[in-house]
Formats: sequence, structure tokens, C-alpha cells
Amino acid sequence: MTTTVLLTGASGYIAKHIALQLLDAGYHVRGSVRDLARGAEVMDAVRPHLADPSDLDQRLTFVALDLNSDDGWDAAMTGVDVLMHTASPFPLTQPKDEDELIRPAVDGALRALRAARTAGITRVILTSSTVAISGSALPPGDSSFDETNWTDPTDPTVSPYGRSKTLAEQAAWDFVRDDAPEMQLTVINPGFVLGAPLDSNFGTSIDVIARVLRGKDPMVPDIGFSTVDVRDVAELHVTVIDKAETHGQRIMAVDRFLSFQELAQAIKSAYPDRRIATRVAPHVLIKFLGLFDPAIKSIIPSLGRVDKTDNSRAMGVLGRGMRQAPKAAVASAAYLIDNNLA
Repeated sequence: MTTTVLLTGASGYIAKHIALQLLDAGYHVRGSVRDLARGAEVMDAVRPHLADPSDLDQRLTFVALDLNSDDGWDAAMTGVDVLMHTASPFPLTQPKDEDELIRPAVDGALRALRAARTAGITRVILTSSTVAISGSALPPGDSSFDETNWTDPTDPTVSPYGRSKTLAEQAAWDFVRDDAPEMQLTVINPGFVLGAPLDSNFGTSIDVIARVLRGKDPMVPDIGFSTVDVRDVAELHVTVIDKAETHGQRIMAVDRFLSFQELAQAIKSAYPDRRIATRVAPHVLIKFLGLFDPAIKSIIPSLGRVDKTDNSRAMGVLGRGMRQAPKAAVASAAYLIDNNLA
């Protein structure tokens, strides 16, 4: 009997890769989108990459769901075996009102979990983020972040996005502990996700690469992120479905910390004729530019910070090492250049 997965936020950059890998693995996918018109977008994105695109309209179907509304959630769970909740807002700049991020992230996660419990669905995979792990300073004596670490949502240096992901994940674990102990929850915590999108409707992380390619900035900031290839993130979501040992676990999906200078140098090496900045900007300059550019202002708390992460759990689940972060950056750039998007 074919297993059906409800994939929320199916039109997202990561979710499209997850849908592709689920379909290739033999699962049926019911994707949620806010507007059913975007179902065709997802279909068109995954079809060219499928090992077997036949009967796709039967194996990939869509429902309209909104993180801020109860409408349709119970009906969407009918006949579903696995809930894979990836939907959550991810902005390039932080909003003035942090509730614009926190409320849909927390309420959406709980709305999905409650509907799953009502439908008798016990297998749930939730997409969180490394910002729910490494958003606060590393505890004294620790050399790297791992799945035991939690971001302190009361830390004033934590961004609204980091707070939203932390509170949403905490709410999910609390719900399972208090209201649905039969639920088998696994949480995937990706870092900064890069790699070729499946179509031109991609997310914030690829916009960062587009900014590098466009040469908007004469220098790069002294920041970086624990980075991961989107294909590894998708594979982790699919692989854990049938791995009982991952029940009740968080799994941090990262390769390694990649500075913006390393990222820019990797892309510059692949495209030497492009005008790509690789010099690191002084902190004082970034702080000054942040007065005029909200995107720059949002990175100021990360200046000079290097986060080391322990990805041994993810490698254990996959049974191999992670794809290299610099190559994921180059693949992102290649897609943008090949499609005249940067």
C-alpha cells in the first residue's frame, strides 16, 4: 500500500526538493499551498527532474491551507500517513512587528499537529532551523553546537526569525509531550540552505547569492552561516520517515560554517569574469550601511561570529558525509546565471 505524505508549504524552495525525493522514493505527496494556483508551479518544477514522471497528477495533489486559519486542515489529513510540516515564513529582512513571523510559525505548527492528532496520524517530521539551536552564544566549555543546544528566545540579540523558529519548535515538542504522546516526532534543523533550485520561484537564501552575483556591495560582510546543500536537507526528511531511531530526535542538517568571503571566493573561482566582491568590509562600515539598508542592518549582530557545529547525527542518518557547502553555493550561482536571473 502506498504511503501518502502531507507536505505543507509545498511551493517552498526546500519543499520542492523534498517533494521530488518523496516521489522518486515511491510516496504519494499531498502538497499544501496557500493558493491552489501554485500547485501547477510545483508540478512544473519537479516534473523535469523525476526519474519517472508518469501519472504525476495522481501521485502529486494539492490542498489549500493557511498557517493562520483552521479552514481545511482536518480534511487535508484524510488518508494521510505522514505529516511533513515545512511551512514557515523566512524573510530577507526582519519585520518591525516580530509577531508577523512568530504567530504564523507557532500557530501554524500547532494547527498542523492538532489536525494530525485528530486524524490519527502519528508520524510527523517538522522542519525547524539551526537558528533554534545556535541563535544564542555557545555555552561555556562547549566547542561546537549540537542538538542538545537551544536558542534562548528571551535573548535580546536573537532575531525575530530565530525567535519564531525556536518558539515553534518548542511548541511542537511540548504538544507531543503533553497532548499527543503517541506521536513520533522528528525535527530537521537545516542551516543556511544553498544549491540549485528546481525553478525560478526560490527563497531568501538564493536571493543572497543573487545579491553577490549582481555586485551590489563592494565588499562582503564578516559573517557566515552553518551551510548545507538543499539535496541533503530533502534527503534527511525522506530518510527519517522509516527510521524508528529518529523518533524524538532533532537532527541538525549542516555541512560546515561557510563565511561570506569563502562563499564569494568559491563563486568567483567558478566565474572569474563576474564582478564579485571578495574583500571583507570593516565592521564599522557595515554598521554605518545598516542605517540605510534593512538587509544589512539585520546581519550586524552576526559580525565576526563563527559557529562550529557537530553534524555527526545527520551523517549517521544518511550513512555518508554531507555535500560540500562551497559547491552548493556555486550550484546556486550556476542556476541563476544559466537562467539569466543574476
